[in-house]
Amino acid sequence: MEPTWHWPISHVQHPSATAGKLTAVGGAGDFDAAGAIRNPGDLIAQIEGALGNVASALAAEGCRLTDVVRFKAFYTGECDDWEVIAALARAVPEDPMPAISTVPTPFQPFEGQLIQLQAIAQKGWRGFDGVRAAPRPVPEAKRDLFGGRTVTGGLRAGEFWAVSNRTAADENDVVAAPGNAVAQSHVVQKTHEETLAQLGCSLQDSVKMEGYYFGETTGEWAEIAKARCARIREPGPCGTVVPCHRLHPEGAATKIEHLGFRESWNGFDKYIPRADSWPKRIWDWPIPLPYRQGQKLRDTIWTGGQVPWEPDSNSGGWMYPGDLHAQTRFVLSYVADILRGFDRGFADLKLLTCYFASSGTVAESHAFLDTVAGMLGGALPPITLVPQPYMHDPGTTVEIWGIAQA
Repeated sequence: MEPTWHWPISHVQHPSATAGKLTAVGGAGDFDAAGAIRNPGDLIAQIEGALGNVASALAAEGCRLTDVVRFKAFYTGECDDWEVIAALARAVPEDPMPAISTVPTPFQPFEGQLIQLQAIAQKGWRGFDGVRAAPRPVPEAKRDLFGGRTVTGGLRAGEFWAVSNRTAADENDVVAAPGNAVAQSHVVQKTHEETLAQLGCSLQDSVKMEGYYFGETTGEWAEIAKARCARIREPGPCGTVVPCHRLHPEGAATKIEHLGFRESWNGFDKYIPRADSWPKRIWDWPIPLPYRQGQKLRDTIWTGGQVPWEPDSNSGGWMYPGDLHAQTRFVLSYVADILRGFDRGFADLKLLTCYFASSGTVAESHAFLDTVAGMLGGALPPITLVPQPYMHDPGTTVEIWGIAQA
């Protein structure tokens, strides 16, 4: 089958791949077969084009849009999250709709791009026994966007589950403790806990947490991190938390989401034990946290967000401070160490999510991707590239996490 779209890059790349029962699509945009954006300047048209490209990428793995469990949209434009969620929901008219996470971003990796769409699917989940969905409240002013449909806050498709990323906004889109990310972290995690209870799950079942916050120092990060972890005990999920630069609605200071697994056994919901990889070379956090660096669960491997902290240490000191390309190579060596703990390597990666410091130019995206490709070798896995005006502090420039086949 001839490719219907690809990124405007010279590297060979897989648009989709499968790990265990999960199929991932990374970084789909409104690209044509030549790698050009088809609808420059039109976010909604680009979302529709990106969805078509997700569908073609899924088809290569034997899946359809209706098999998507979780969409994640990094979007750039003058609209709010609800309009993006509604546009994605229209592409999957079957209920329950997928869990949909949204992240407004100031930059996109390529010229004219306004949307980058990541998807995780599980073939045939709508026919599984025990599918469960928990609703997400929609502000009254936004309900017409969904034509009476229930918006999914959390979805359990067999053993795999996803909860959409949330701020501390209530059913009227009013944010608790405006501007206070510590207080809001408690609110968001409590909301996720309540959502997961409706799915027969808990935060302890999370295998991957991603979070966003406003901050410019490690000290700011640390206080918010303590709040995020108040409801999680060890062994917790593999975590990735990065600074954000836009959030909706006004007053929102953090956003958090989770992915996980839970099994049903003899009529009861059960925690699924997971294998662990934390080579001694890999850094620890400078404060006590329950996260893990690598976990293997149901034929999938999940890594924590790798940053260029000093090896075999919890000092919080940066290696190669401020040097994006040296730090990228160093961080990917950590990813390799984690995979090696499960007798796997870069060739087994099925999704890679990369946050990196950038002034927003296409040249910087290409240079960063060249560095990644030089480390990985061979065809690139599905990748999501998220250029950021600023990472955790001036010393760090990159954070990368991945999913691999176990």
